[in-house]
Amino acid sequence: MKFQHFYQRAIERKGSETDVLARLPQLATAAQLQALGDDRYLSAITKCVFRAGFVWRIIENKWPGFEEAFSGFVPLYWQQVPPERLEALGNDERIVRNMQKINTVPHNAFMIVEAAEQYGSFGHFLAQWPSNDQVGLLLWLKKNGARLGGASAQYFLRMVGWDGFILSTDVVTALENHRLIDAAPTTRKGLQQVQQVFNQWHAETGLPYAHLSRILSYTLDAR
Repeated sequence: MKFQHFYQRAIERKGSETDVLARLPQLATAAQLQALGDDRYLSAITKCVFRAGFVWRIIENKWPGFEEAFSGFVPLYWQQVPPERLEALGNDERIVRNMQKINTVPHNAFMIVEAAEQYGSFGHFLAQWPSNDQVGLLLWLKKNGARLGGASAQYFLRMVGWDGFILSTDVVTALENHRLIDAAPTTRKGLQQVQQVFNQWHAETGLPYAHLSRILSYTLDAR
């Protein structure tokens, strides 16, 4: 199905093309991804991990405390942090004291350091990964990181400006309603079907994947 159908439907529901365009996410250039420090990537990953299954607003409000408690999220330190430091964070009122999520920080720091050693920085690693293989990147993050399966990795990529889709409830519903996928997007087969659909739409329209995803989410009636 041509993406123009979804684009027109989104305009109808949001009122005008201007309203649709004004809501599209901002994306980073390759140079901007490369310029972002590895500490900012660890911070963004950690924020998405803590937001999962929690009230996002609470995490946002407490985030300055997280930055203080985690001393700026320097990956080289956190990949080999002393166990007693992690234990102390479990009693730190500046953050949400969830030890399972606290313990993801060293694992994700190690992932970032490993990629940085090979590519020069984690930003260089992300910048070289093509959007037409987002599924490959999601699987890599799930394999090498901690708690980066599901939507957390997708929201992390969106947060730092990497161009990719987010499989929100509205996006998945639209894909299923139009029979563009026949497997759940939580499986490898389903993810590959989603990737194929977005690759086709990107080739058709030239629009960024993030914009295609956001526009598609606007095609459902408000609930």
